[in-house]
Amino acid sequence: MTSIWHYRLRLISISLALCTAVLVVDPLVAQASVKNPNVRSVLKATRAAISKESGVHVTHTSKSGSTSASVVADIGQTSGTEHVTSGSENVTITVTPSYAYLSGNKAGLVSIMGLSSAEQKGIGSDWLTMKAGTTPYKDLAASATISLVTSMLPSVKGTTYSADNLKNTKEYQLSWTTKATSSTPKEKSVFTISAAKAALPIKSTISTSSGAGTTTFSKWGERVTVTTPPSSSTIAYSKVFGS
Repeated sequence: MTSIWHYRLRLISISLALCTAVLVVDPLVAQASVKNPNVRSVLKATRAAISKESGVHVTHTSKSGSTSASVVADIGQTSGTEHVTSGSENVTITVTPSYAYLSGNKAGLVSIMGLSSAEQKGIGSDWLTMKAGTTPYKDLAASATISLVTSMLPSVKGTTYSADNLKNTKEYQLSWTTKATSSTPKEKSVFTISAAKAALPIKSTISTSSGAGTTTFSKWGERVTVTTPPSSSTIAYSKVFGS
């Protein structure tokens, strides 16, 4: 179960990256955010800028074939809420420093999260709870906290750098290509990062032969407050999957 769960969560994270992303950032100032910019220095500055943010609002829409998918999330450093919809399937993930919670309709729990019919039936309409420190908790936290944004950044190897000036607004652009595999098509990616005083991402695009999407990041620095379900509507992970 754990390996399947992790795989499904990675798919959700990847779907966030298969997109064009637009972020609300500070106005450009005369001083660029990175001196002597290159791939390594821009990535280092971006990771540092993201790590200082208390939260961000994320929306994602994509379409592959006839199926549309969306993600709406408010994620912070240690807490967050994420709503994932794909066609008629939907799940909601809520993370706090102490517990993670999962809920969804039958189709969402089975198709998005990869649960068996028996496991979905065990959860029913309740919220599945996972305690901090456990592997299921860590998997969900990786999908519904600000570390998700950092995971969307490319590695240094294979990435090229360029600077773009649009309407007197300087931006850093990182580009790379991911080769096709037996199960995934070739991907062309461009990650655009602000040259303002905070090197926060502005836009990330990935194009493939099978589809594309759009992710918008806004409200950088927002204070993320989550609402947890009442205990009467929860069921412990161990009761469904065992210890």
